[in-house]
Amino acid sequence: MFWGISPAVDLYEEYVKAFKIKDEPLPEEQEGACGDGASPSGSLNILICGGGDPRHIIKTLAKRYTYKTRPKLNIYVLDGCAEIAARSMLLLGVALEPPESFSLVYKAHLFMDIYGNSLMRPSSHHYVAAKGRTLLKMVTDEAELQRLAPMLSLEGLKYKERDGLEMSFSFWQPQPLHKYNIAAYWEQRSRALLGSRYDHRNGAFDWDLSMTLKSREGQQICSQEYRYWRESGVAFVFPEYEQCKPNKTFAAGLVRNGRTYLHRGYVGDIQTGPFCGFGLRSSEERMHNSVHGDNDYRATDVTERNLLELFHELQTQTVYEHDSTRSRRYGSVQLLMTPLLTHNECDAEGQASYDRPWIKVPDVTVHFVSPMEMVQLKQGAARWTNTFDIVFVAFNYFSFLSKEFFQSLHPRALLLLETKLMTVERKDNVQSYETKAKELMKQAGLKSVINYQAINGKHMLLKYKRTEATDPDEDEDKDEGDDAEAEAEAESGSNNEPEEVHEMQLTELV
Repeated sequence: MFWGISPAVDLYEEYVKAFKIKDEPLPEEQEGACGDGASPSGSLNILICGGGDPRHIIKTLAKRYTYKTRPKLNIYVLDGCAEIAARSMLLLGVALEPPESFSLVYKAHLFMDIYGNSLMRPSSHHYVAAKGRTLLKMVTDEAELQRLAPMLSLEGLKYKERDGLEMSFSFWQPQPLHKYNIAAYWEQRSRALLGSRYDHRNGAFDWDLSMTLKSREGQQICSQEYRYWRESGVAFVFPEYEQCKPNKTFAAGLVRNGRTYLHRGYVGDIQTGPFCGFGLRSSEERMHNSVHGDNDYRATDVTERNLLELFHELQTQTVYEHDSTRSRRYGSVQLLMTPLLTHNECDAEGQASYDRPWIKVPDVTVHFVSPMEMVQLKQGAARWTNTFDIVFVAFNYFSFLSKEFFQSLHPRALLLLETKLMTVERKDNVQSYETKAKELMKQAGLKSVINYQAINGKHMLLKYKRTEATDPDEDEDKDEGDDAEAEAEAESGSNNEPEEVHEMQLTELV
């Protein structure tokens, strides 16, 4: 997976809401005091398992300025392979690119191009290559890492994963032997998935969208953009752009083979799409308007608007006011899609360099850790006991949750579990997964943040919390306030297994 199937969330906001913490600045003599961890005034440890992209990190950092109390954040990113970590570093670098590099709109479109398009604009292709060279210096030179992005920490990666990062950044370079024919890989995956239905694929695409995703909080996705993505792998399209360069950040399983690389082609999602992270909901209700089922705005336009807001807040630490003329109403317009052009690799001479220091985010450290730490967490490694205040787990990492895993939660912690709601799996499979997840949380002694039994809603995230036994109010967490919160959310939408087996499991999660 190269993107998540749940919206970006402000993880600190979820923590504050779950434990009803008042956002009040502490007296100076108490600043930075961690106490027993019950207060967010000291530091919070956040674990993101299988996020696939840095959407939660970006939103958490962007909204950080809105709080009076700002604890130090230690964010641990755990993904299935080095290529996903390299891609997350690139996307985080785009989000924190200083304003001197390019405009806010250009930054948003660049992010969308890298994030969700199998074929990119030439300008995006050049940026990936140039930024890849800068990231390569950061991975191999600690002084360069501290100069450009001191918020990043790679100490949790093994030499094998660091080599994987180096291979990814090198493969992104426009060299003639670094071939990545993603158009052919995409077609092969589609043919294998659809089988005899491939000749009638437009009908299959419409069925998946209209009968499945639109009934599961995907109303904002327009049929034209979804069909075009299912056909070509290009999700975010604007009429003035032409996509022709392969998005090499989608390459996984890279292995050096002489002067070139072997890889596994494209092994990501080809059914849901990259629309869930930023394109399903917006703070502007007008962008959700539809007439007879035709949206005024596409998920692409909502994604653009949300990214403009987040990137503005990262740069200026001020409230964003959206220019309504900026968003174009392409929802019901049948765009004339330009043909996908052929491309030629070119050398790196003459490309711009993007080696300016990232936007500074005080008191935040993003730790990239080895995928094998998931095995250690599943087995209850002592070094992680009572560590994490906030944990996000992707739906395809559910099999790694165990009784021992929950020992890594702080006595007062919040766990967010992604559901299968935004997949195209059968309804009974989605419900069965959710039932198993709730039963597992109950067995682990976690309590739901909202009362899931009060309503029969649809949830892209299940929110559970671990509370201290001494808290006298936790037996009353199913009060009217929780029911109201549940209704609001509904409206908006074995330990001894050998290491090789676990490594194979992690590889399959890509």
